[in-house]
Amino acid sequence: MYATPTLTVYPKLTAFHSLSSTPSLGFSFTFRENTSKIFSPTGFSSRRVGWFSSLPSLRISATSQASPTSTEASKISSLPSEMKAWVYGEYGGVDVLKFDTNVSVPEVKEDQVLIKVVAAALNPVDSKRRQGKFKNTDSPLPTVPGYDVAGVVVKVGSQVKEFKEGDEVYGDIHEKALEGPKQSGSIAEYTAVEEKLLALKPKNLSFAEAASLPLAIETAYEGLEKTGFSAGKSILVLNGAGGVGSLVIQLAKQVFGASRVAATSSTGKLDFLKSLGADLAIDYTKENFEDLPEKFDVVYDAIGQCDRAVKAVKEGGSVVALTGAVTPPGFRFVVTSNGEVLKKLNPYLESGKVKAVIDPKGPFPFSQVVEAFSYLETNRAKGKVVIHPIP
Repeated sequence: MYATPTLTVYPKLTAFHSLSSTPSLGFSFTFRENTSKIFSPTGFSSRRVGWFSSLPSLRISATSQASPTSTEASKISSLPSEMKAWVYGEYGGVDVLKFDTNVSVPEVKEDQVLIKVVAAALNPVDSKRRQGKFKNTDSPLPTVPGYDVAGVVVKVGSQVKEFKEGDEVYGDIHEKALEGPKQSGSIAEYTAVEEKLLALKPKNLSFAEAASLPLAIETAYEGLEKTGFSAGKSILVLNGAGGVGSLVIQLAKQVFGASRVAATSSTGKLDFLKSLGADLAIDYTKENFEDLPEKFDVVYDAIGQCDRAVKAVKEGGSVVALTGAVTPPGFRFVVTSNGEVLKKLNPYLESGKVKAVIDPKGPFPFSQVVEAFSYLETNRAKGKVVIHPIP
């Protein structure tokens, strides 16, 4: 049972909302002490602490907004040493996830920024990592999960040149998805991220929409590049309604200039595929895509059916597989997070040519991360499973 803080706020306003008419407002917090486990890079330790014990008062100063539609980019003049986060200290199912109110705020390295997280998103790799499927290359436990983030920069390292406090940013915080990902992820109030992994948030997108994009859109883009996809080519996307597949359809059409896009889904999602730009929507419950007379220059397998995918590709074509066994000439890759890709794609997002897709069951509030993971692991999500708001 976590201790419940006693909170007194004068005046009655919501933290991190725009206070453009008031240059500076004081907030006083009073918390009862409790004994709790503390998360640090070396693990858990028990000691007596008070919430924000090193911070008797917190001052929030209003700043002008980078985006006129946002109310999140308020500048924080003083930061806590501890935060709320979801943590797991052992590998396993969703039951290993625990909510902790006294997790250490990550240290900021010279090339990093500290982000006040507003929204985050879940990906299949989050589940596989938690289940211990790549424990040999994982960071030490305990771990705060989360790859995708959107939020506000509240502190910058000495070598950071591109971002400043108050900037609204988004990105995949782990450069290598499977090789030594950070111990402290994005399902928390704060996360520290290398400058090179981030981009400014598209002005027209909400934080929830921006958080849904980074890992999936970078995976979609890199996979298309690795196949040599280009204007005039055709593509078949397996699991076109999923987080990656829904973006492969859009990028193939809007960015790469595909001549024809086909995609698979269940019966109820066929219209959704067409709304994304698919020319041919295939109901996998009624048709075997590999038996169709039409063949494709590229098959993008986002579901794990490479053995069937290779039967749907033209001679000399390419098959990219994200999961499951790989059958030649198919190949697999693991995305490398790169803020430059996001910057390249921002104009397509800001013009509306490429859209973020959030599953209609979400966003899930910060208190329902376990439920969000459980839903993600049904493999029924349409688009991305997003966590928002993160207080």
